[in-house]
Amino acid sequence: MKAVVLVAVAALLAGCAGGPRIDSSHTSLGQDSRAQFIVLHYTSADLARSLELLEQDQVSSHYLIGESPPTIYRLVDEDRRAWHAGESEWRGRTWLNSSSIGIELVNPGYVEGPQGRLWYPYSEQQIDALIELLKDIMARHGLGPEAIVGHSDIAPQRKVDPGPLFPWKRLADAGLVPWPDAAEVARQQALFAIGLPDVAWFQEQLRMQGYRVPLHGHLDLETRNVIAAFQMKYRPTRFDGEPDAQTAALLQTLNQAR
Repeated sequence: MKAVVLVAVAALLAGCAGGPRIDSSHTSLGQDSRAQFIVLHYTSADLARSLELLEQDQVSSHYLIGESPPTIYRLVDEDRRAWHAGESEWRGRTWLNSSSIGIELVNPGYVEGPQGRLWYPYSEQQIDALIELLKDIMARHGLGPEAIVGHSDIAPQRKVDPGPLFPWKRLADAGLVPWPDAAEVARQQALFAIGLPDVAWFQEQLRMQGYRVPLHGHLDLETRNVIAAFQMKYRPTRFDGEPDAQTAALLQTLNQAR
C-alpha cells in the first residue's frame, strides 16, 4: 500500500514539474510570423574577427555568410531575438531587433583614401549564397519582396551598410526586392528636370518608402542622410543626399508601383 502511495505522489509531482496542461487542438487564423523584415549588414571585418565579435554578448545576428568559401553560419535561432539592428525604424516599426532576422556578410566595408572612401565589393559566390538563404527565409515566414532592407535603410543617421557596392539589382532580378522600371524612371526624370518638387515632397515620398524622415520641409542633415541612404540603394553611383531629378523619378516610380 505504501508503495502505491509513493508511486501516486511521484506521478503527481512529475505532472507539476512539467508545467501547465495546455490544449493545442484549436488554432487561430489571426497570426503571422514574428519576423516581418530581413536586415542586411556587412561586418567590417574578416571571417575570424566577424565570428569572434558575433559570438559575444554585445552584438549578434541570426546568420553570417563568409566570403570565400561562402559558408552560411547560423548564430541565433530565428525564433529568438538577435542584437543587430539597434535603434532603428522602418514603416513605423521601431527597434527592429524584435521583428527582424539579421544577416551579416563578411566584407571589410570601406577604407578612407585620398579621394574619399574606397568600398569593397562582394563576391559572386557570397551573393549566390545570400539569395538562396533569403528565398528560404522568405518562404518559411511568408514574407514579400518589400521585407528586405539594409541597415542603412532602418538607421540612416548612423549606418551605411551594406554599402553602395551591395548588388541590390541582383536581388531584384531574383524577385526578392522591388525595382523601378527603367523606362518609367527615364520618363519621370525628364519631367522632373523641368521642375523639381520641393523638399517636403521628397520627405513625404521617402516616408512612403518606409524611412524615418523629418516632414518639416527643410533640407537639413537628417533629411540628406535619408536621401543618401535611398540613393545608395537605387543609384549607387552618386549618393550625395542631394534631391535631384533622378532621385525624384526613382521615388515616384517605386511608390506608384506599390
